[in-house]
Amino acid sequence: MRKQYSAVAIAMLSTLAATTAQAQDAARIQTKVLGNDNQPVLVQFNAEGKMAYRGVDAGQVLRQQLALTTADQMVQRTVETDQLGFTHQKFAQYYQGIRVEHADYTVHAKSGVIESISGDFEKVSGLSTTPALNESAALSRALAHVGARQYMWQTNEANAAEFAPQGELVIVRDLRQNAETGPLVLAWKFNVYAAQPISRALIYVDARTGQVVLQDNIIKHAAATGTFATAYSGTRTINDGTTTGGYFLREGTTRGLGIETYNCRKGNSYTSATDFIDADNNWTSAEYNNANFDNVAGDAHVGAQATYDYWKNVHGRNSYDNAGAKIKSYVHFDDVPGGTGYENAYWDGVRMTYGDGASRFRPLTALDVCGHEIGHAVCEKTANLTYANESGAMNEGLSDIWGASIEAYAVSNLGFTSGGVKAKSTWLIGEEIDKQQAALRSMSDPKSLGQPAYYKGQYWAPLSSAPSDANDQGGVHTNSGVLNHWYYILAVGKSGTNEGGNTYSVTGVGIDAAAKITFRMESVYMTASSNYAQARTYAIQAATDLYGAGSAQVIAVTNAWYAVGVGASYTGGGTTPPPTSTTYCTIKGSSQSYEWIDLVQLGSINRTSGKDAGYYNGTALSTSVAAGSSQTVYFSAGFTSTAYTEYWKVYIDYNRNGVFTDAGELVVSGSSASAGTLSATFTVPSTARSGSTVMRVLMSDNSATSSCGTFSYGEAEDYTLNITGGAALTGPTTLAGDATPLGNEAASTLQVYPNPATDALHLVLPGNAEATSVVLSDVRGARVNGATLRNGTLDISGLAKGMYTLSVSDGQKVFHQRFVKE
Repeated sequence: MRKQYSAVAIAMLSTLAATTAQAQDAARIQTKVLGNDNQPVLVQFNAEGKMAYRGVDAGQVLRQQLALTTADQMVQRTVETDQLGFTHQKFAQYYQGIRVEHADYTVHAKSGVIESISGDFEKVSGLSTTPALNESAALSRALAHVGARQYMWQTNEANAAEFAPQGELVIVRDLRQNAETGPLVLAWKFNVYAAQPISRALIYVDARTGQVVLQDNIIKHAAATGTFATAYSGTRTINDGTTTGGYFLREGTTRGLGIETYNCRKGNSYTSATDFIDADNNWTSAEYNNANFDNVAGDAHVGAQATYDYWKNVHGRNSYDNAGAKIKSYVHFDDVPGGTGYENAYWDGVRMTYGDGASRFRPLTALDVCGHEIGHAVCEKTANLTYANESGAMNEGLSDIWGASIEAYAVSNLGFTSGGVKAKSTWLIGEEIDKQQAALRSMSDPKSLGQPAYYKGQYWAPLSSAPSDANDQGGVHTNSGVLNHWYYILAVGKSGTNEGGNTYSVTGVGIDAAAKITFRMESVYMTASSNYAQARTYAIQAATDLYGAGSAQVIAVTNAWYAVGVGASYTGGGTTPPPTSTTYCTIKGSSQSYEWIDLVQLGSINRTSGKDAGYYNGTALSTSVAAGSSQTVYFSAGFTSTAYTEYWKVYIDYNRNGVFTDAGELVVSGSSASAGTLSATFTVPSTARSGSTVMRVLMSDNSATSSCGTFSYGEAEDYTLNITGGAALTGPTTLAGDATPLGNEAASTLQVYPNPATDALHLVLPGNAEATSVVLSDVRGARVNGATLRNGTLDISGLAKGMYTLSVSDGQKVFHQRFVKE
């Protein structure tokens, strides 16, 4: 007989189901960071076991975590896989089918499992999507706001087809009322390109009132080989092409779709620009160092080539859009044809444009200026930071960072020299073109050139509720000094007392690591509306992705932000760095799906815990141990279900030299399959140096795991010991209780061969175990069918070419491995 339920009972069951689902969702969350609007900017998930979200669940995860309504839509824009193996699905927010400007969210997954989501979500409610103002009337308001004498589409017919503005209805924040949190309005969006005076910007016109609520500047501010005697970088080898009469500055497809440089002949028409042509491909100083500064064409050309090479070789990026986009440069530009010199350089969304300068600047084709401007193109294709207030300041700061990094790269790796009137200096921006002072900006000492080195400190320009050219769009060229100085401190290191009265000490990580962290912050995590506080969160996450939690790089990133007044100093989640200047090698377990350290106790150190993502920096927790004393350390493993044999090692750096490999420093070594509390006793040697040192506790499913590096299953934890005295040295001890001796080492990872493979892939599991199930997924994490397993061999003949991830189970653990199908 079918059971009958009352309406009340059904409601109770529904409530119970909803509550259970909410509890499960909450259990999945490891960390959640909220923005000023109380919406999440970063959510990290437990990426292991049955609670993990799969990559194919991206839409469901966004709907749950952002509490989307039926009026909200998240539309996937791109899917990218980075060099760390992360897949990033980027979504654009829409409300009732209308784009919400600057609101984007990204789902970050690895091996088919969602690890985090990040971005900016705007909570829209009750907003009418019917405009009171039509497109034509709104365009008139936009043009009146710009107030140019001539627009690009008015110069000739070809430009009319390319540049005539087309209106789009969007939802955007009206920043006039509040520089950071103005109300959301329905607006017409136009891309307006002015020819006299030069400007290009996205103009947003309120579709109800006709008022301009935001201006987002696009122009951010005002297969042959030859040699070129450039103005700023000496004689350089160039790649160019052949044409009638000799050679011209058009490289073919050696670098993406090409690098091309043109001559505007002191005019403002791109369609009328001509080629520079040299008869013998030896562009000498005698020919080009003339009254017209024609030698700067070589600077623009080699600058674009060096910039392409930097992004390709350092960041694995194919041109500014990562799709090989052609880089076009136009020199001898003047906004007034035949004028007295244009004092600017800019990226307009399509091309580079350089003026010849006048009273303030020399021709603006110096290498760091080129790298800076193309850096705006990179930002446009990644974070697309809105060019106003804090997001605009970071847009400018990132371009300075890339200008400095590209200059340093070209000098160190491409042999660039200083050929102009000033020497190249990594941490000065525009030093070679500035006639009136040392440079435009200083990253090492921003205040020396009128920029802030501290968030909202001296020289900080107030944010504006009406960003405009008159207030530098809310101080974008001034407040960028904070990001510039953070990058300098991160790369080089610095100690001192900041304007907040706080002392700091940062050990630099080098410009290469600093650049990788910064670009991951920009390209993976930042969104159009990111502010300084969010940049800190994202930079720390980027460093964690690249170098591991608690790494020297994470510590440096955090403390560099602290130095410039953004956020607290490094604590490691309640901890501080070791109370010693010694830097230790990093260590981390890759998976805690089945086992982790859940107890470490020695003296006053007594910590119970769950999973710590493979490593826990507990050096803020300390205990004193007298030299010569006998000490007992207690520890235990947590297991998801089955208790596996785990190999335990405890190291103490007795001589405080930064390594754990000296004789007698492995004080515990043994194995156990127990979930109970284990213990081991050791004696502190008489030769131990007095003072603070580090004790490292390691638990791994592989006996060969050492004191440094990344291993498969398990965790490691660091603590501080304060040592004094003298006693006899003793060697490693075995575990007490139910500990067992070390066994024979066995492989602990899935092995596949051949790799790449064409038809068949052979699988070898740890201990030659039998595979009970196989799951195949593509780079997006989506499950793929079409492969069959028989007797340890996977038939992949029916798969399309590409990269795949295998998840193979032996009935208990799941092992992952990648392979390529050819």
